[in-house]
Amino acid sequence: MTDKRDLVILGGGLVGMTLALAAAKQGISSHVVDKAKPEDLTREGVDGRASAISTASWNLLCNIGLGERLDPLGCPIEAIAVTDAMRPGRIDFKPEANDGSLGRMYANRDIRLALFEAARDEPLIAWHSGVEPVTRDRGAHGVSIRLDDGRVLEGNLLVGAEGRQSPTRADAGLNSARWDYHHRAFVTAITHEQPHGGVAWEIFFPAGPLALLPLLDLPDGRHRSAVVWTVAEKDAAGVTGLSDAVFLGEIAQRMQGIFGAIELCAPRMSWPLNFHHTARIVADRLALVGDAAHGMHPIAGQGLNLGLRDVGTLVQVLSDGMRLGLEPGDAQVLARYERWRSLDSLSVMAATDGLVRLFGIPGRLPSAVRRLGMGVVQRTGWLKRFFMDEARGMSGELPELLRA
Repeated sequence: MTDKRDLVILGGGLVGMTLALAAAKQGISSHVVDKAKPEDLTREGVDGRASAISTASWNLLCNIGLGERLDPLGCPIEAIAVTDAMRPGRIDFKPEANDGSLGRMYANRDIRLALFEAARDEPLIAWHSGVEPVTRDRGAHGVSIRLDDGRVLEGNLLVGAEGRQSPTRADAGLNSARWDYHHRAFVTAITHEQPHGGVAWEIFFPAGPLALLPLLDLPDGRHRSAVVWTVAEKDAAGVTGLSDAVFLGEIAQRMQGIFGAIELCAPRMSWPLNFHHTARIVADRLALVGDAAHGMHPIAGQGLNLGLRDVGTLVQVLSDGMRLGLEPGDAQVLARYERWRSLDSLSVMAATDGLVRLFGIPGRLPSAVRRLGMGVVQRTGWLKRFFMDEARGMSGELPELLRA
């Protein structure tokens, strides 16, 4: 007997697995397919990245039952400091006391472990790891994929959640607007002598920005932050070749002692930085979520949060449609998803790209002009509130799963 499910989700990463769990909470079943095995993704040292989880994204994680598991693992972002090479005239984004934090910082590994643990216990999720689709078929009455081990999975709606190089998007002929920033982000984590106070730092330099993002202290009491150092692609090979000691010295020089003495405490990893936005995120019995639909520069920390907004919206329109007797793959349901996400995703990505072009591209903007702009923002209350609402992910029309 064929195990046909409502969704066939291709990609079981942070966005794909969150989608499966959120859908299950609404009684929607899924197959989840990922070429990686969970034990490979969650080994110590495999992925040293950390993510800023906005207030809206945190609401989603709580609403699908992960709040209790994740709550003690996240570090609140109490404020954001933006500065031009540590010179006077920085911007301080600090919410009012009753507004809560600007989000929480999590190690990606911790989020993955929580998602995978919950997925194993969920009967509405059929999890297929260590395999890849070799064919994808979308017909009038459903979808099917053939895996490289010969199995065939069937469903009502196909969801592409494989990331920026999504083969599902390419197979469907959904084209993206894309460009390369010609930069590379070096990611690691450091321990430091002085506490960070929950402050996230974005320090702009002529050669590229340095972000310091607060993480929880280690069990032995050492203070810890995630590091994202952006350099021009032409300099990336040289940075890659630096010893750990010299690499750490370059970071320390840019930090100018704000946290005291520092040490590396995570592997060094790097990724090229680019932009892509897919205007059409649906086709016949197909929807795209997360980086399969849109990928952006990490300067504003909104990439994962935008994907989780896709998740909340898609689950909302699927559950609303199914209550009316519509199939998950119904064209009306998918059109509503695309309409709902189009303005929000485009506005966030356009704002992020604007920040990159103004502040994040070496030589694009003179330092004095950057500092003048920062002074204007610092003195303009409504503009600071706008940026803080965007950081929380609380702007626009939110689906129920993203509300407290």
